Amino acid sequence: MPARQDELLIALQESHGPSLLRFVAHMTHDTNFAEDVVQEALLRAWRRPEVLLLSDDSARAWLFTVARNLVIDDRRSARYRHEVPTEVVPETGTEDETNSALDAWILSDALSTLSEHHRKAVVAAYYLGQSITEISRQEGVPEGTIKSRLHFGLRALRLSLQEKGAIL
Repeated sequence: MPARQDELLIALQESHGPSLLRFVAHMTHDTNFAEDVVQEALLRAWRRPEVLLLSDDSARAWLFTVARNLVIDDRRSARYRHEVPTEVVPETGTEDETNSALDAWILSDALSTLSEHHRKAVVAAYYLGQSITEISRQEGVPEGTIKSRLHFGLRALRLSLQEKGAIL
């Protein structure tokens, strides 16, 4: 855009921008939307350099007409008819817990296939976070036995989960 047109657009915005913003804000009761409408009206003036060459009153009338038509078009749009403005933001959605519930169910089912000794060792170590020493004392067996129960319990658990299609 030539420098002369830049100057004319700036002058148009400075002369009519504030009153145009008040006009649109009064029509819409939405300052943010009004700012968008004013920006769009000025953009359309920039795209039509002949508007910049009109008399001050004619350019003002053109801007106000364009802004009014933009507001009317928006109010007729499906977006406006289907959106419900609200001051309160709805509560945020929660994550879908279906997969974790299904995983827990499959794992619980697989754990039930283990022998009681293997299941106790796996649950104590991996769910309760107990050390091998703690499990050994609790069960009254040597630590090596707990290590063996964990090893074979995890192998049996993996096999059970594979049979259920939970792991490859």
